[in-house]
Amino acid sequence: MIFTNSDGGSKGNPGPGAIGVIVRDDEKILTQYSAKIGEATSNIAEYTALIKALELASKFTNKELTCVLDSELVVKQLLGEYRVQNSKLLPLFIKVQKLQENFEKINYKHVSREDKFQKVVDKLLNDEMKRE
Repeated sequence: MIFTNSDGGSKGNPGPGAIGVIVRDDEKILTQYSAKIGEATSNIAEYTALIKALELASKFTNKELTCVLDSELVVKQLLGEYRVQNSKLLPLFIKVQKLQENFEKINYKHVSREDKFQKVVDKLLNDEMKRE
């Protein structure tokens, strides 16, 4: 099975934002990506990172995918436990819904920031934010 780990953050809320993403086959990282995303809130950055993760993962599988995030809000919104009430998050939520159609099944998993792969994507986004 293919897994993604994604993370987004901003300096300030809102402030300059960045994302970090990896796509992996269990323990082996298949690809990684990081980028600045301009002015964003942390939640917008989290959704933007997930969107990039789904785009990258579609190059490796169209079967089952597990997306791992440290944003409890995003995971609970995608699982239908929380409603998307923020008008700026709604278009990103809808984009994720559309990208889900590229896969037979998607699992969303919330993990702590201490997860070893979350540490990798956190470092990717923080390195990106430090770049001038």
